[in-house]
Amino acid sequence: MFDIDALRLLDVVARTGSFTAAAAELNYTQSAVSRRILALERQAGGPLFERLPRGVRLTPAGEILHRHARTALDLLGHAQAELSALQRGHGGRLRIGSFPTANAALVPAAVRDFMAERPGVEAALTEGRSAQLMDRLRDGALDIAVISDYPAGLPPADTAEIVPLLTDELLLALPRDHRLACADATAEHGTGHPVVDLRELKDERWIEGAGWIAGAGGHDSMLAAAYARAGATPKIAIRVEEWTGKLGFVAAGLGVALVPALAAPALRTDIVLRSLGESAPRRTVYAALPRDAALPAARALLDHLHRHAAALGSPPPATPSAPSPAGPVHTGRGARGGAATGGRQ
Repeated sequence: MFDIDALRLLDVVARTGSFTAAAAELNYTQSAVSRRILALERQAGGPLFERLPRGVRLTPAGEILHRHARTALDLLGHAQAELSALQRGHGGRLRIGSFPTANAALVPAAVRDFMAERPGVEAALTEGRSAQLMDRLRDGALDIAVISDYPAGLPPADTAEIVPLLTDELLLALPRDHRLACADATAEHGTGHPVVDLRELKDERWIEGAGWIAGAGGHDSMLAAAYARAGATPKIAIRVEEWTGKLGFVAAGLGVALVPALAAPALRTDIVLRSLGESAPRRTVYAALPRDAALPAARALLDHLHRHAAALGSPPPATPSAPSPAGPVHTGRGARGGAATGGRQ
């Protein structure tokens, strides 16, 4: 195996055509250059330079080795440049993960501004549930993840740095012709939406996430917990996993649903949002980064996430909520027709 410094010396001697000139350029003595070239020739199995009265020139063997040396030196130069850009946060690949409703407005806006600021970084995005994203972050498959503590609490994060971004209220989604959507409502909550008393929803059918069963594992969904505080139980009707499906059933008048305020910018026009006021379930949205090896580019994206989060939600709590040891929350078994909560984020 040829030493890279010897190949670099070969290149300089070939370019300058002189041991003396190469020694001056590399700050070597001429005798040192001669010794190293002789050692390289022994390794190559024959002369690499023809010694002339005035300087040197490559032999056929020298031309072969020099051609491959240039390729190797160019590749190493590119690697050095890419590594430098990566360490400065202006190059390389940034692998981003986020849960679905964060992709409605928060993450796209932050990534757009990040890419405008750092066009040399290749951003690759993955969508998933918070627990899945934390697993990928822990396995080294993601560089930064946007996660939430909904519906089951913050996933275990022993190897990650967890940074609160915002508090996100879950809003009530109603079909546009619903009695509570049409009624005069002047009182507004912090979200800017008129407030509906949860007790007015006691007879409503709710559309719930397909995978969450109320009370399983000793936990309740945020919806069930809110109803319990009001001394009632929600009537779970249709079970749908994806937010788009839930909202389709709401628009058809088959039930009502809880929708994260983060998803409001992408809401369809035949649905009306209302706040449940102080009874409204809320979640906290976080950014998660590797605790000991966060990329500078991930830190830069975090700055943009903070800025856009401040415009989209309420300030986050001072410290992250404790990880849930029992895994995903499950919500109740329902009949037909209804409003949505749980399931996809």
